[in-house]
Amino acid sequence: MHIHILGICGTFMGGLALIARELGHTVSGSDQNVYPPMSTQLAEQGIQLMQGYSADNLQFKPDLVVIGNAMSRGNPEVEAVLNQGLKYTSGPQWLAEYVLQDKWVLAVAGTHGKTTTSSMLAWILEHQGFNPGFLIGGIPMNFGVSARSGESDFFVIEADEYDSAFFDKRSKFVHYRPRTAILNNLEFDHADIFEDLAAIKRQFHHLIRTIPSEGLIICPEADKNIQDTLAMGCWTPVQQIAIDQDTTWQAQLLEQDGSQFSVSFNQQVQGQVEWQLTGLHNVYNALAAIAAARHIGILPGDAITALKKFKNVKRRMEVIANIKGVTIYDDFAHHPTAIKMTLEGLRKHVGAEKIIAVLEPRSNTMRMGIHRKTLAESLALAERVIIYQPENLGWDLSELKDYADNIQLCSSIDDIISELAREVQPNSHFLLMSNGGFGGIYQRLLNEL
Repeated sequence: MHIHILGICGTFMGGLALIARELGHTVSGSDQNVYPPMSTQLAEQGIQLMQGYSADNLQFKPDLVVIGNAMSRGNPEVEAVLNQGLKYTSGPQWLAEYVLQDKWVLAVAGTHGKTTTSSMLAWILEHQGFNPGFLIGGIPMNFGVSARSGESDFFVIEADEYDSAFFDKRSKFVHYRPRTAILNNLEFDHADIFEDLAAIKRQFHHLIRTIPSEGLIICPEADKNIQDTLAMGCWTPVQQIAIDQDTTWQAQLLEQDGSQFSVSFNQQVQGQVEWQLTGLHNVYNALAAIAAARHIGILPGDAITALKKFKNVKRRMEVIANIKGVTIYDDFAHHPTAIKMTLEGLRKHVGAEKIIAVLEPRSNTMRMGIHRKTLAESLALAERVIIYQPENLGWDLSELKDYADNIQLCSSIDDIISELAREVQPNSHFLLMSNGGFGGIYQRLLNEL
């Protein structure tokens, strides 16, 4: 079968393309932004990439067109698909029909931490010889690819609450029908498609409705929004996780930065995790992954052993350089809570050393000006914050200065690089945060320094 994918360079659709190619299909795709690392990953697998959207991209009459959720009516290639009567579907629906049928699906949902937790869980299964399939919205460094079909009955998937396609406004995760489900957390996000928090809770409850009574739900005890959603109706056993609280799964911090902690199940210590990751959010992620692995028969002690060898995910607090005493990090920031948790982990890890946070507010929620006050407050632990304000942002970032006095605005990448060059000193930390390419700042900064 020849499958053509619209929006192929997104992390989800790119991963889907890799799986389709692995299953023996001929795969091609188009995207407005064809750039590494996804373009490189796809080209290496023999997948034809087309720059831009055009009816000409469909001249070969593909057997099936998979349309990404970033596509909308008016897109010339979408219009050509409809006008030519080509067979089409959404990415989540294709996965459900061609990949996830008859699999034990382990799904990781939540506003934050999906990519990291999915990567931890897939690595635990891999370390124990399960050879799972997976589709993750990032590149786990233990694997080097974001997706594969696997050679077992188990499939780990990052379960996104974003909508499926212009013709299917349900959240992606309702297609996956997991047997094991992690609900990491639940906050208001994706303001471009969800009217309010209640709308997101409804979608999460649709997911809960699909989980079998012999399945398992894993969630943090302290997340009120998840508890409220479960109270809407739950037919599946629930195991709760917490730090320093008496729950089914408990972590006790041995280092305050989260780099070392013990794991207990039903008040019985299972072992200690010692790793390079920091932050309480990653402790929660680890607990959830260990609990999910136990559900398919992996002993917690073995899962802990695997996590000691976990290498994290690209662009999740990834150290990209150490230059002149400055450590430079690349982090996929998209929401104030995630930013705050990342900075808290870094602060506990580096102590009083200087942190300069550099942010591109690129997610739809941040571009719409949602969470203005909490965004400013989330950056409080950095001595200095530089925020990029492009011309087309849509709101004045200077409003953030009403809530914080450590914020500086820059209207160009060159200005940001100049500011950072003046801050170079030993034992400093530059934290670059964006869920996009950030104007190529990463290599440009390294070249400057």
